[in-house]
Order: sequence, then C-alpha cells, then structure tokens
Amino acid sequence: MFDRREILTLLGALTAGGPALAAAPGRTRSVGAVTPALGTAQPFDWAWLQAEAERLAGRPPRPPHQADPRTHAVDYDAANRIRFREDRSLFTDDGYAVRLFPLGRYAPTPVDLFLVERGRARPIEHSEDMFEVAPGEGPVPQVLPGISGFRVMNRGGVGDWLAFQGASYFRSAGPLDQYGLSARGVAIDTGIDGREEFPAFTAFWLERTDAGLTIYALLEGASLTGAYRFVCTNARQAVVQDVSAVLFLRRDVERLGIAPLTSMFWYDEGNPQARIDWRPEIHDSDGLLIYNRAGERLWRPLRNPDRPTVNLFADDRGASAYGLFQRDRSFDHYQDDGVFYEKRPSLWVEPKGDWGPGAVTLYEIPTRRETDDNVVAFWTPKAPALAGMRLTFDYRLRWLGGEPEAVSIARVVDRWTGVAGRPGTEPIPGAQRLVADFAGPILKGLGRGSGVTPAVSIDRGRILSVAAYPVVGQAARWRLIVDVAREPGTANLRATLEKGGSPLSETLIHQFG
Repeated sequence: MFDRREILTLLGALTAGGPALAAAPGRTRSVGAVTPALGTAQPFDWAWLQAEAERLAGRPPRPPHQADPRTHAVDYDAANRIRFREDRSLFTDDGYAVRLFPLGRYAPTPVDLFLVERGRARPIEHSEDMFEVAPGEGPVPQVLPGISGFRVMNRGGVGDWLAFQGASYFRSAGPLDQYGLSARGVAIDTGIDGREEFPAFTAFWLERTDAGLTIYALLEGASLTGAYRFVCTNARQAVVQDVSAVLFLRRDVERLGIAPLTSMFWYDEGNPQARIDWRPEIHDSDGLLIYNRAGERLWRPLRNPDRPTVNLFADDRGASAYGLFQRDRSFDHYQDDGVFYEKRPSLWVEPKGDWGPGAVTLYEIPTRRETDDNVVAFWTPKAPALAGMRLTFDYRLRWLGGEPEAVSIARVVDRWTGVAGRPGTEPIPGAQRLVADFAGPILKGLGRGSGVTPAVSIDRGRILSVAAYPVVGQAARWRLIVDVAREPGTANLRATLEKGGSPLSETLIHQFG
C-alpha cells in the first residue's frame, strides 16, 4: 500500500490558476511552439474511438501490463525530482497546458498518449529529454521509458488543477487548489468480496479547443471496454467536466458502478471513538449528498464502520444527482497545516438524459489511517448489465468548494453522538444520543413558538425522545436532539425539520451500528 498522503502532495496544486478561457466552443487551438517528438498522424474522432472500443470488446482481454522492475526504485522522493520540462509542455500557457508524468513505484504502468489537431492524431514519442532531474540527495533517479499520465497546469505553470494517472482514476484540485478525493471511469463489482475489478485507461487523446481541453480515453478491462470523452474547463467557482461514456460489456457484471467517486473518511466530531491521532478530524469528505427525482435533499454523514458496509439509495424515477462533499471548511476543526483538509474539493455528479431507475450506492470500509481510500459512491442501474450490451451514460462532474446550488432549505452543518439521557444523570442503558445542527436563511427568525417540528423515524430500535429548538445566540441555526434505544445490528435514522407539513431542511440520514 503506497502512502496516499505523499502521492496527493506530489500532485498538489499550490497556487490559484488564472481565469477560464472564455470563447466559443468547437475551434481547435494549436499546440505549443515546442512539443515532444510526435509520430505519424492518423485520422481520429469520437466515432472512431467508440468503434475501436467495440472492436476490442469482441476480442479476449489483453494481458495485464507487467511493470518494469526498475520502477520500484523511483519512490516518492525520486519521483519528485523527475520533472517534465516546462518548455515541452503541450499547448500554450493559458491555464490548459499539459505536462506528463514519468513512470515510478506508485505509477508503474505506461499509457499511450496522442495529440489531436484538425481531426488527426499523432502519438507522443517518449524520450528522456522530455524530463529533467533536479538536484537532491541520494542516487540520481533513472528516467524510464514511458509515460504514466498527465496533468493540466494553472496559468503560469505553478501548480496543476487536473490529473489523470493510474487505472481509470483522475482528480482535480478544485477551486480551493488542494487535491483530495478522486473519480474513476467505472466501478466493477465494488463491495463484492474478492471480485472487484479495476479497468484502466490505456490510451488518451488530447485536443485543445476554444471550449477548453477535450480528453478522449480508451478503457480496457476483463469485463468491459469503453470510450470516454471529457470536455474540461477551469472556472473560478468550479472545475467542470462534461463526460460521455460508452461501455461494451464482455461479460455479465453483477454490480456496475457509473460515475464512481472515491474518498477517505477516518473520523470527525460524529465518531470521536475512532480518533487516535492528535488532530481533531481527518477526512477528505464528510458526507454523501443526494438530490433524488422525488425532490428530496438527502445528507448522509460518512462513517468509518466496524465492517465493510453497502448502502443503497434507490430512485425508481431515474438517476439521482449525488456527490461526496467536504462541508466542514474550518481549519480549527482539522489543525493540519500540511495537507489542509478544509480545502479538499467536493465532487458533484449531474446525470444527463435517461439513465433509468437504479440506486446511488455507498460502500464504506474500515480504516485506521488517512492513507487509505475507504469510501466509494456510484450509480448502479437497476437493469442488469449483461455480456454483449452497449451502454451509454452522459453526465457532468463539478469539482466544488461549496454547495452545488443555492437552496432555500437548511443544511446539516454539525453532528455529534454520545450517551442518551439528561446531562448530569446516569446514562440510559443501551441507548444513544444524536445531536445535529441545521442552518440556513429559512430558519431565520423562527422561535420555539413558530410551529417548527422534527419529523424523525428509525428502522430498527425505538425513539425515546426528540427535541428541536433554535440555538441560543446563533441566527438561523436549530438543534435536533434524539435519544434512541438500540437493538443489535445497524439502524438508520431519518430526520427533517418541518413547518406545516413542508420541509424546512434537508433530510439527515444517520446510521447507528
């Protein structure tokens, strides 16, 4: 297991980028004046890539790549010394220039990379002089033949805002310029013991247009192949990727995951019993946000469970919008001045078109350290995914520093758990207390006599008491306190603030057990 903290630091964006290029979409822009050596041009377009993915799906999967054993010597420190030469960057320095990653211990698999201009693609030919080795202690690291991925640089070349590297993973630093959670091309049988697959992007085609940067990718795996198109723009408030995915199934897939998001949650104020580190909280994301087709706004705080856990949030009306969010933006709550958890981006998935019924799937596994990604969220179609199928999914990804949109209802802003019972008296045996704070302009001016009521239910156990009231000295903030008599197993509590039968807040889904 590699040190995830080091990898994210290696990818880290340190300064803010320039404004996004505002221009009409569609026109191809020229590559930079100096580029790596390029091979023979061949015709290329989106239709060709889909046909190529379909052709490969009809053949046996290619054997897994065998890493060059020399990559093991290129550890974190060595990889940090190998730098892609600035004068070889692809495209001009306007906030969309691309630099390449070398091979190393944490990224040993080479990918094919092509430049696209005016409907023709030219392969980038690797050469050692694309990279330079910075001075440092220890042996001079070897630049091995091959490219492991690429990153998109901020204007001025200081820091990057988007990176593709490893299997089908990609990530953005978002508007707060700090890497955190990741996205994947697809998830295969995630949460099914011993069966998860990790298909990989094996080739990329990069095209710079006035709309931004378009990235085409070929996905290959044992169970499927795929063609992907990412139209990427970097604006002040969000990094946006419009994604088109076309999948060709080689065999049946029991649990197909579309638009998967991967993050880390160790502990926060809601599960202090997991804390063994001096820092008050450690997580890249603190909750799963869902906007379903029935109009509900659901907030499910993340957990670090005792055992691997799968939760489904079904929507028979069509695909829900969803995302993993870092809502807590207070440095004081983390006290980490090295990796800045309060700046980690949130990632929001907006499905386009008709995906049919299905469920947002949340998979959480135990962890005792911050270097492990232990949370995955994705959309699982209700219809079976069978061999021979061609499936298409279009969606938008937004890497955010705040909420996906301004809403009138109140949000869950804090949550604590502890023993049940009146403070100062003996705790109620076998019972637990949940305390949650809701905040939002809709609560401003509402007092105890304003008709605000809590709607609370639990699917296992018994509710002993419920109270909701405005927090003294805090404008537009209400507190909910629920005592629950527990039963063995996992229990899900749902809570909403209402007035006159209409919701004032999003629905909190808290899981005990």
